[in-house]
Amino acid sequence: MAQTKPTKMFKSVGFYGVLYGVLIFCAAITLVPFAYLLCASLKPTDIFFDNLFLPSGDGLFGVAWDQLTLSHFHRLFAEEGFARPILNSTFFASVSGVLATLFSAMSGYALAKFRFRGRDSVTNLVLAALVVPGALLLAPNYQLLYWFGMLDSYTGLILPALAPAFGVYLFRQATINSVPTELLESARIDGCGEIKIFFTFVLPLIRPMMGAFLLLTFLGSWNNFIGAQIVLQTPEKMPLAVAINQLRGVYGTDYGLIMAGTVISILPVLGLFLLLQKEFLSGLTAGAVKG
Repeated sequence: MAQTKPTKMFKSVGFYGVLYGVLIFCAAITLVPFAYLLCASLKPTDIFFDNLFLPSGDGLFGVAWDQLTLSHFHRLFAEEGFARPILNSTFFASVSGVLATLFSAMSGYALAKFRFRGRDSVTNLVLAALVVPGALLLAPNYQLLYWFGMLDSYTGLILPALAPAFGVYLFRQATINSVPTELLESARIDGCGEIKIFFTFVLPLIRPMMGAFLLLTFLGSWNNFIGAQIVLQTPEKMPLAVAINQLRGVYGTDYGLIMAGTVISILPVLGLFLLLQKEFLSGLTAGAVKG
């Protein structure tokens, strides 16, 4: 028996050693494109294709550190006017993410906890809307926005995305699993109104799902490329994704400039993910166990 415990310990250490080795290898593979992107954004145009990552030279680790430059980032703001697209994307993604999360949570809560005529039909309609590809709705959305005079405005971009079917059904399931009906009934007995119940009791209980959905919605709005080009016509209103695409030249393409723009577009999303990573991971597993 005295030899069994060390044997089990060594087997456990060996297993976790192999497991962490595999995870580190997979993480390294995942980070290779980001490393290439960052290195490419710092290389001058004339030596862009000379090396895969950093330019070789006589410096530390065999790298020509003196050839790296921030000129691409300077050109983005000084010549290409990238400050305006960044502000446009920040406004559009923030407003869309917050409002879509709030309205989806309200709708999901209503479908989960309220009993009204036609509730099952509305739920089935939401499920049916999930299987409709978003590309098929571009033409009908454009026609509706044209009739309501909302083309070339952020209202036309934000309004159709306020209550997506995926978000409504997601919050319906989160509310069923996380919000006890007894708690709501006790609050009503104590005289709480429905609005107060929602913001005081329901939202804190589904907070992990809200963080996960807010991140997903913000990312989708931040990377909105096709919808922005269909709804918007004024160049000054275009978001960052469209501005990066317009960096391509007619007779040539400055890949370093495009890489620098891509790095800038990643930073806000990366910061938001680091801020909400706990809620994001909790939200992904919120529906795994009921209760």
